[in-house]
Amino acid sequence: MSDAPSIIVGLGNPGAEHAKDRHNVGYWLVDDLAGSTGFRADQKLLGDTCQLTIKATNVRVLKPTTYMNRSGQSMRRAMDYFKVEPKNILVVYDDLDLPPGTARFKRGGGHGGHNGMRDLITHCGRDFLRLRIGIGHPGRKEQVSGYVLRPPKKDELPRIEDALLEARRSLDILFGDGLEKAMHYLHTATAREDVTQDLGPAG
Repeated sequence: MSDAPSIIVGLGNPGAEHAKDRHNVGYWLVDDLAGSTGFRADQKLLGDTCQLTIKATNVRVLKPTTYMNRSGQSMRRAMDYFKVEPKNILVVYDDLDLPPGTARFKRGGGHGGHNGMRDLITHCGRDFLRLRIGIGHPGRKEQVSGYVLRPPKKDELPRIEDALLEARRSLDILFGDGLEKAMHYLHTATAREDVTQDLGPAG
């Protein structure tokens, strides 16, 4: 399937102190994807990696361990080492502009104020596919830094987990039937009336 990525990158911050943060939902999805296979440290890629088969397609999974604001260094190394273009990479990350319970595919675009995405675009360009997991917005820009580095509230967590489950299912569709069908499934399955788009830069 031509739409299927060669590398899936999950964004987050390493360390047990960050494991439950909203900023780590990208890690959450790829950890679930890896399952019992697990990850191994790869110093040359500045991250943890594993290799999986999804719908008969081999795919590498990368968790940058450079901290969020330097994620692009790890992805750039993976692109160069495996000779992969940005268009063949899927990046999973938290998105303030989507409410908890939503997830969206998107090709290209800006960083939306996300420090990890800013660094990816700096080092790798902007033509990669994104899988945006909604975490909601605290309301004011100055609250963002603390907000993303804390766990979701009790009423938010089940909605985020539901969206991650649907996102995981959408990956099987992506690898089996292509991006258009995966996008239709995910955007329908996680549709919410309070979805907002392009609210501008935030933390």
